[in-house]
Amino acid sequence: MSETIKLDQFLKFMGEVSTGGQAKILIKYGDVEVNGEVETRRGRKLVTGDQVLVNGKTLTVNL
Repeated sequence: MSETIKLDQFLKFMGEVSTGGQAKILIKYGDVEVNGEVETRRGRKLVTGDQVLVNGKTLTVNL
């Protein structure tokens, strides 16, 4: 089974937000993309290789 991390947890881990509440707002209002598509589910499970665009930066998931 491959490892996963939830989108909101990933944003906190990478330092793009300092709280889960901040992550929730960014995601809810469509300010986060996963693999080129707007993602509004904060519980979206990410796997190694996924690309997350937030705050003008592209972050690559590496678990």
